[in-house]
Amino acid sequence: MVKVVKRDGREEEFIPEKIVVSVLKAGAPLDVARRIARKVECAVSDSETVTARDIAKVILAELKKANEEWYRNWVIFDKAVKRRHTDKELQI
Repeated sequence: MVKVVKRDGREEEFIPEKIVVSVLKAGAPLDVARRIARKVECAVSDSETVTARDIAKVILAELKKANEEWYRNWVIFDKAVKRRHTDKELQI
């Protein structure tokens, strides 16, 4: 079972459905959200632990490829709600 190391150092189980929900909130349709979640799941499947930042890099890269607006929506949400500058942090 893959563990995610959160930004504050806590660890939790990797749950692909969380990615689906987040990508849906960015405006992507369900099929795209599931495809991105599956891509992340495959990327981390051989690891014991993965950081939340590494997961975010994959998600944002996929969003940017699929639709610039969905990417911007994610970045705006992170700035407004989570008070993060994810795009600058991850240099996407």
